[in-house]
Amino acid sequence: MQQVQDDLQTRWWNLEARLVERFGKKPDMETILFLIGVQELGDIRKKFTKEEKQDLMHIAVCALFRQSGYYELEGVDDEGWPHFRQLKALPPMGMAEQESFLKDHILLYFENMEPSEEPDDL
Repeated sequence: MQQVQDDLQTRWWNLEARLVERFGKKPDMETILFLIGVQELGDIRKKFTKEEKQDLMHIAVCALFRQSGYYELEGVDDEGWPHFRQLKALPPMGMAEQESFLKDHILLYFENMEPSEEPDDL
């Protein structure tokens, strides 16, 4: 189990290094979720309201967990915002497990992206 955790941490540090290279500073988890949300929305504008930023992070979480069948894309509204439907409950986890679960899905998301799809400077 420790080796799996070490591998996850090493992969996470590598992703952080790639993001530092691209954006010039180390992003926290909220920033990474925001970037994924913007990528999923496909609207690279300079300013989002506080509520829109929260919505973007929610979109990110749904998109991440869609990879494992927890959510599916239900559709897109008139303004282009995606909406998801939860298909199954997330497993009960402690805080450390939740963080690892989320990190693992973030890593999977970036590993599955084409290089041209990686988030650009916002």
